[in-house]
Amino acid sequence: MPQTIRTFLMFQNGQAQAALDKYAALVPGAEVRSVERYGADGPAPEGSVFRAFLMLGGQEVQVTDSPVPHDFGFTPSMSFFIECDTAEQVDALAASLGEGGGVMMPPGAYGFSERFAWISDEFGVSWQLNFG
Repeated sequence: MPQTIRTFLMFQNGQAQAALDKYAALVPGAEVRSVERYGADGPAPEGSVFRAFLMLGGQEVQVTDSPVPHDFGFTPSMSFFIECDTAEQVDALAASLGEGGGVMMPPGAYGFSERFAWISDEFGVSWQLNFG
């Protein structure tokens, strides 16, 4: 039986630190708990993120910069789902997290929700934002 199960985000091109900074600044209650970096003798560029832990809504997320280039990135089928306190929070998070990214569903009322948005950020990570 697994002892720990957590979401794992593997970034490419040294984008992990920028993502950590953005998420900690924009997502209410988010906190970077620890960051370990590659050294001069590591398989990735010195100073890039070897392993970091980010708390998002009480969930621990592990983050890394891949030392190996891959032919894949993130897919919308994996997303963070945030229950927002207000419709205005949905709009604000969609605007700030979605800056430089894409929009699968712009903020709106979709019948299943009073206010919902589904965006991808500049790193390709998907976020579903919901109120009501």
